[in-house]
Amino acid sequence: MNIYVSNLSFSMSEAELKNVFSKFGDVESVKIITDRNSGRSKGYGFVQMDDATGQAAIDALNGIEVEGRTIKVNVAHERTEGEQRGDFGNRSGGGGFRPRTFSQRDDDQQF
Repeated sequence: MNIYVSNLSFSMSEAELKNVFSKFGDVESVKIITDRNSGRSKGYGFVQMDDATGQAAIDALNGIEVEGRTIKVNVAHERTEGEQRGDFGNRSGGGGFRPRTFSQRDDDQQF
């Protein structure tokens, strides 16, 4: 089971996060997501556990305080084909300049 953990302390390490979850069973992997440029934690991560122990960890850890922050813990869902990072629903390719197009109707007067 892939578990999504958010609202993590920016100073929390992967080893510390693993320690929090290992109380509920074997932790297969831990990944805290970091900013590509600065290397700083983005405050969320993923923990991989088997289904039974993973659900027990979710039930016990969701909403508790860890390192001064109330974490949110739930099942991570795979992104669907339509979901893309940074897309914000704009399928035209970005928020840049788009030239306006004007259509001329027959009853419009031309100058």
